[in-house]
Amino acid sequence: MSAYQKITKKLVKVTIRNPKTNTSLDWINGTNAGKEEIEYLRKNFKFELNHLKASMGKSMSQRPLVEMGKGYLFVILHFPVYSGEKIIAEEVDFFVGKKYLVTLHNNNIPTLTDFFNFCKKEPNCLISFEHDTPTILLYQLLERMFLSCFPVLDQNSLAINAVEERLFSQPNEKVTVAKIMQLRRNMVNLRKIMQNHKTILKKLMEAEYTLLSEEDVKRFFRKLVDYSKRIWEVIESQKEMTEIFNDTNQSLMRNRLSEVMKTLTIFSVLTFPLTLFATIFSMNMSNGMPFLDAPNNFWIIIQFLVVIALSMLLYFEKKGWL
Repeated sequence: MSAYQKITKKLVKVTIRNPKTNTSLDWINGTNAGKEEIEYLRKNFKFELNHLKASMGKSMSQRPLVEMGKGYLFVILHFPVYSGEKIIAEEVDFFVGKKYLVTLHNNNIPTLTDFFNFCKKEPNCLISFEHDTPTILLYQLLERMFLSCFPVLDQNSLAINAVEERLFSQPNEKVTVAKIMQLRRNMVNLRKIMQNHKTILKKLMEAEYTLLSEEDVKRFFRKLVDYSKRIWEVIESQKEMTEIFNDTNQSLMRNRLSEVMKTLTIFSVLTFPLTLFATIFSMNMSNGMPFLDAPNNFWIIIQFLVVIALSMLLYFEKKGWL
C-alpha cells in the first residue's frame, strides 16, 4: 500500500506501508528546491544547514560526498545525462533516516522520476516493502540510476563510431576536429562524474547508519560497486578509442599538410630558375645580351625556360619526390 501527498509545488511524498508489520516508510522527492522546501525540511527533519544549502536547486556540488548528520546520512552523487551532444553532470542529494528517504535534484533525471512514480503505483513490488528500511529503497534507486548510465555510454559509443566513419571517409577536417573535441570533452566529463562512485559506495557500505546487517549490505551494495566498475571499464575503453582517433586525425592532418607543402615547394623550386632567367633577359642591356638580336628570340627564350622546367620535373621524378 502507498499514499501520495503533495507537500509544496516542488516537494511530494509517497508513504509505503507494509500491512504485515504495520510499519511505513516515507520517500520525499523534491525538484529545484527553493526556500519553502528547504524550510520545510529544516523544521520537520532538523537537517543541518550546510547540508540543506548544498541541496538548494541553484547550487551544485563539485564532488560526491557521504557524511553523517544528526540522526541521518547525507549523500551527494552525480550522474551523467545528455544535453544535446554534450554530457553533463546531474546532482542528486540523499537524506537517509530511520524511516524516510529524501531526494533533491533538478528534475533532469527521468530515471529517478519514473522510479518515484513506480513506487506510488506498485509499492508491494519493492524490496524495501519487505525490509522496512530506507537503505534498501536507496539501493533500488541507485541500482536504476547506475543502469541508466549504460544507455548514455551506448550513445557515446555511437558518437565514437560516427567519428570513426567520418575520419576515414570525409575530408572535412574542421568538422572532424570539432567532433573529436566534443568526444574528448564528453570523456573528461564522464570520468569526472563517475571516478569517485566506487569509493563513495564503499563508504556508504561502511557507514554505521545503513540500518542493515553486514550480510545485507554486502548482498545489495556490492552489486552497485560491480556496476560502477563495469561503467568505469567502458569509460576507459571509450577514452582510449577517442585518444586513438585524435592521434590518427592529427597524423592525417600532418600528412595532408606535408603533401601541400611538398607541392608548394616543387612549384617554388620550378619557378625560381624561370624567374631568374626571365629577370636576366629583361635587363635593359642592348650590347652583349645573347638572343636579343636573333630572329624569334622571344620563342627561343620560352623554349629554353620550358626545357629547364621539364628537366627539373624529370629529376624530381627520378628521385621519387613527386
